[in-house]
Amino acid sequence: MNPSLPTPPLAADLVERRKRLRADGKTLVFTNGCFDLVHPGHVSYLKEAAAMGDELWIGINGDGSVRALKGDKRPILSESERAYLLRAFSFVAEVFVFPEMRLTEEIRIIRPDIYVKAGDYTLESLDKSERAAFEEVGSSIVFVPFLEGFSTSAMIGRIKEAF
Repeated sequence: MNPSLPTPPLAADLVERRKRLRADGKTLVFTNGCFDLVHPGHVSYLKEAAAMGDELWIGINGDGSVRALKGDKRPILSESERAYLLRAFSFVAEVFVFPEMRLTEEIRIIRPDIYVKAGDYTLESLDKSERAAFEEVGSSIVFVPFLEGFSTSAMIGRIKEAF
């Protein structure tokens, strides 16, 4: 964790902001992921997601869950660095960290109106507990087209080849 960057919040820190959005009749769009190295595929789908509502919030996997998902050499960027980078986009309203492998509790806390994932996912490939939580809170689940040719793993491979 880089001490010069702000510590990203947890979902529980955003409860009051979420209540205000709902009271104001605003639509909360939510997505999540590791976002280990942000690439054009991420930006494309995040911009499309942001256009679906009033605010886009992103939940990012904490460093420990990225290691569990991607291996001991990941993440490349810390959770603070990843949150800082994503929050810098004007179309992103909030970024929070979820430390566990799954974000079922965070879903129940923020109760998003719309959940968006890139088209490399399907309803069937979503984690069953997360899908159930989205259905429980009444979130619409939307998949946006996957921008072919971009992945963090491919970027890491190209960087390795360069040295």
